[in-house]
Amino acid sequence: MAASNLSLGYRMFQTSPTKTNSASVIHEVREATGATGAGSPHLPNSNSQPFDSSYLKDFTASELFSFMIIGMATSNKTLLNICIKMFPYTPLFVIKALVYKIYCGGETIEQVKATGQRLTTRGIHNMMISLTIEACNGNDNIDPEYIVTETQKSVNEILIPHTLSVIEQAQDINSIPAGYVALKPTGFVKNAAAVLRHYNEPEYKEDFDQLVSKAAIVCRTIFEANQRLAKQYPERVSPFVVGVIDAEKYELQEGVYELQRRLYQQFNPMGSPVSVVGTLQMYLSGSADLLALEEKFAKENNYRLGLKLVRGAYLHSEKDRNVIHKTKEDTDKNYNQGITYCIESVLADAGNTSAVGHLVVASHNAESLQLATQKTYKGELSQGNRNKSNICLGQLLGMADSITSNLIKNEKVSNVIKYVPWGPPLETKEYLLRRLEENGDAVKNDNGFPLVKAAASMMMKKLFA
Repeated sequence: MAASNLSLGYRMFQTSPTKTNSASVIHEVREATGATGAGSPHLPNSNSQPFDSSYLKDFTASELFSFMIIGMATSNKTLLNICIKMFPYTPLFVIKALVYKIYCGGETIEQVKATGQRLTTRGIHNMMISLTIEACNGNDNIDPEYIVTETQKSVNEILIPHTLSVIEQAQDINSIPAGYVALKPTGFVKNAAAVLRHYNEPEYKEDFDQLVSKAAIVCRTIFEANQRLAKQYPERVSPFVVGVIDAEKYELQEGVYELQRRLYQQFNPMGSPVSVVGTLQMYLSGSADLLALEEKFAKENNYRLGLKLVRGAYLHSEKDRNVIHKTKEDTDKNYNQGITYCIESVLADAGNTSAVGHLVVASHNAESLQLATQKTYKGELSQGNRNKSNICLGQLLGMADSITSNLIKNEKVSNVIKYVPWGPPLETKEYLLRRLEENGDAVKNDNGFPLVKAAASMMMKKLFA
């Protein structure tokens, strides 16, 4: 598909660039026909393939024991539901001993650095780190200044040194993915949920501006690092470090979208690599329209988009079922169309001038990841195209490890990362609960009794070898 016609391959809009409520500005939506981005791609059902446990050899005996516990908890829906209900009452020391070390990178910066080094030995050369302290559920004891300070420290003391260390050992400077830091909007201001919900109301303007300002402090650190390091490594195409605005619950998302747009304008200028990535939740029925709207705003206001496409982390807690796709098949089709369109946009770029400039395919779905791999590394636009370093595939730490391993070892994909939350176990409890819920839905092929048996077998080999 020609670069000039890419926007026709997704959606068409007639709107005012000054408005930010996507629901109010959609004038016309038209599906394009005959393009690779339209329609559901035909791929083998990789999620139904036999369980490959070879990835478990990379874990310690203690970690394998934790995998056994997780496998037992996810062996059937009834047991999983019991575990989910009991989780809020589970003592913290039990959580820390059994599941925290699987899903979280550590409590301190030094522990996260060690996690990054361990991931490198598995062929995972970078990560998306997230200081997981949030206030969306009434926790108003957060200190935004602390969040900003610690997040900046994580960029300067974890991501930049780690990325440079791996780059200096690589044969191809563009084979190493950027280091990412996730920025949780609810961590940057007091009373965050109300501020995001009412961001465009006069009485909340000052608080919302403060939220934007706090996030911008971190993003400025990232932008300046990219500008500085680009001079040191002129052959590098993609950024060195990227700030990623995490998604929130649907009722807060209009405020999050406005936050993302303001940060795009400041730190993603045309002609430069992307420093800020926003998140789109493709399980939302309006997400395809929103993607095209964001591209339209970027073109009209002369900035670039960085996008992380996820199916959606809040499916279980979303109260309004009318805002999500009616079926999983619709969600899968929408997600695959979205990543196809963005990949083609990134690969068609010439000199950091495309509106869509960077993509994180955040997925545990083997079909979607196979599609992304084919488009990025084996498609007609990919041959000799250095822009493919601006496309990254990511999975959560502790989840879909067999899929991650397959991408690296069998598909020879280099731009793979893990999302690594870190922070005090008490503060990460909400995150861990979401992971437990997702374990029962997303990756059944490497959970339940197959995981129990494989982890037990591997642990015995390690203990008695």
